[in-house]
Amino acid sequence: MPATMHAVRVHTLGGPEVLAYEEIARPEPGPGEVLLRVHAAGVNPPDWYARRGFANIPEGMRPQVPLPFTPGTDVSGVVAALGPGVTEWQVGDEVFGLLRFPSLGARAYAEYTTSPVGDLARKPESVDHLHAAGVPMAGLTAYQFLFDHIKLEPGSRVLVNGAAGGVGHFAVQLAKDAGCHVIGVASGRHEAFLKELGVAEFVDYTQKVAGEAVRDVDCVLDSVGGPQAYRLLPAIKDGGVYSPIFLGEYGEEEMARRGIEKRGRQVRSDGGQMAELARLMDEGRLRTGVDSVFPLRDAAKAHERAEHGHIQGKIVLQVAD
Repeated sequence: MPATMHAVRVHTLGGPEVLAYEEIARPEPGPGEVLLRVHAAGVNPPDWYARRGFANIPEGMRPQVPLPFTPGTDVSGVVAALGPGVTEWQVGDEVFGLLRFPSLGARAYAEYTTSPVGDLARKPESVDHLHAAGVPMAGLTAYQFLFDHIKLEPGSRVLVNGAAGGVGHFAVQLAKDAGCHVIGVASGRHEAFLKELGVAEFVDYTQKVAGEAVRDVDCVLDSVGGPQAYRLLPAIKDGGVYSPIFLGEYGEEEMARRGIEKRGRQVRSDGGQMAELARLMDEGRLRTGVDSVFPLRDAAKAHERAEHGHIQGKIVLQVAD
């Protein structure tokens, strides 16, 4: 096993151009950890938030970003070595997971990284590493919001805003699989993709305001947020649930007046839930939409793609052949 590896590092905060492809020392797993040979790494919003110093978050709430750092939390790869006391995994096991989130320091944009054993699950046998690496953060966010926070019930009318994106396209499939009537909101170019995934109704937000076109939904999973997010509130029935993932203007006064409950929290690493997502994938009930793939050395180009928006599924870095 080599003593060094290639990784993407950030030495100064800024745009995609600050992502540097470098050769650095390979890490060693500590107690309760494994060393992973990373085959693919998923690209997620917190990756570019950290690269910019979390400038999207109010100043008093921003996490401190230690420099230099290696971005990334989502991996699919192979166990290369075991730390002291590890019995849960064996060298050669194919695994995937969301590493160390929401704490910083996962370091997924690298040829090798370390992971706590509890953050991992066995990679689905039915997909390659590229498709597996697109699952962890987005898939766990959709799963935790729908089942831990919203507590979805069969037969519910569910509106997914930003339905074609990373979280959105998993939420559509999970809600459909749970027996719900799913309404997907995205731009028109994603309509065919979302109908393949199981949306019962599609709203093109470039043509209609979803809050005016839809009524009587039990819950909204909003993966967009931002200014005027409250425009979705008319779609929710009184006493329903609004579950936003990002910061935004959600109209708390109207929600309180109409008995609409706001539910959600930061996604967290969970190997057990990753195993459930893997099971659904192997049973053909869940799949990863891959927007684009970039080699690790071109992580800056992957971030440029992300900043252009209108992503269909996930952006993934290919680390090993």
